[in-house]
Order: sequence, then structure tokens, then C-alpha cells
Amino acid sequence: LYLYFLIVGSLMTTKHSQPQSAFAKSLTSTSTNPPYFKAAESTEIPSYVTKCPSNGLCSKLPPDCMTCNTNYSCVYGKMATFDCKVKPYVHCVDQNNNQQENFTINMTCQFCWQLATTDYVCTNSTSCMTVSCPRQRYNATCTVLDHIHCLGNRVFPKMLYCNWTGGYKWSTALALSITLGGFGADRFYLGQWQEGLGKLFSFGGLGIWTLIDVLLIGVGYVGPADGSLYI
Repeated sequence: LYLYFLIVGSLMTTKHSQPQSAFAKSLTSTSTNPPYFKAAESTEIPSYVTKCPSNGLCSKLPPDCMTCNTNYSCVYGKMATFDCKVKPYVHCVDQNNNQQENFTINMTCQFCWQLATTDYVCTNSTSCMTVSCPRQRYNATCTVLDHIHCLGNRVFPKMLYCNWTGGYKWSTALALSITLGGFGADRFYLGQWQEGLGKLFSFGGLGIWTLIDVLLIGVGYVGPADGSLYI
């Protein structure tokens, strides 16, 4: 009887071990053969490359095409030399037409926001009045021109006076005020319709309003209704 149970147990162990062995083999086969993922090759060219002329002089490249070790201890307003290196995908040469990566540039030691107004462009505001007292300012975002080198951020905020123009001429407004001011032509031209109607139906305030407007327009106190400056 003992021999009978020993033989039956041996057969049952063998029967259950076979599928487990096959399952373990399949797991081993799966783990040693992981799925293959091909790495995507990046071929995107940086946006700054469009600003960088190919095979030009390295010292003449725009600031966006290079990286420089700026020396903030330089003397303000004096010329200083900075070590620079071209950015990836940028190709430039030296004076002998040899390929170059490291070079030096000379520029005035000053921050970008200290540049002259001709060296950067700023956004305009159409919601501020230029004919006001005190004179209004607005927050503008300024960007340095591509060929100008300076220290610090090339895009910076700045408070500017409202100085945009809507196309109105001071000479035209003054001429209308002198000749047809009694009919409100000067106020209509400047876009001030209420004042123009008032002058029209009051015959220029019996001439008094007309004379006052001639003086106010002549000195520039009265301007376009949209707050812009005269041309």
C-alpha cells in the first residue's frame, strides 16, 4: 500500500510540473527578448539659424548666433573685448576665410536698456492720450536690433511717453481754425464732433470760441481726439 501511494504521488508531481516548466520557459523567452524601439532621430534645426548668414565673418554675426562670456566688470561706456563661440548649426569664417568657432568681439560696455533709442524698437500703445497734463506714459516691451551688441537681456520693459500719431497735420488744423473755425471745421477735422457741433450752431461762440481755438491749436494745446500727436 505504501508503494502504491508513492507511485501515484510521483505521477501527479510529474504531470503538474510539465506545464509549469513550459510556462516558465515562455517567461524566460519573453524576458530575454524585449521589444525593439527605434530611437527617433532629431533633425529639427533651431529657429535662430535663419538669422545667421552662412560662411560670413564670425565677428559680424548677430548676437542670437553666438554665446559670449560677458564681463560685467568692464568700465561703462568704454570699449571691451568679449570671448564668444558660435552656436550649433552656425558656420562662419575668420578674416582668412578659415572655418572658426571661437572668436572675440569688441562692443561698448553698457546694458541693453541703456542703449540709444535708435538701437531698439518698442511696442506702441493705442490706448493712451498724448495731449494730457501731466504727459502720460505706457509700459512698452523693447527689443534690441539684430546688429547691436549689449549686456543683459535683449528684450526688456520700458516706460515710454505716448507719442504715436494718427495722421493729423497741425498745419491743416490751424488753417481750418483760421478760415472755417466759425463753422467748427477744425474740431470736426480733429475728430471732436461734439465741440464741432457746438461751434457750428453757435456760430463759433459769436467769434470768441473761434479766436480761442486758433490760439489753442496754434500752441498745440488742442489736438486730435484720439490723443495722438500731430505730424
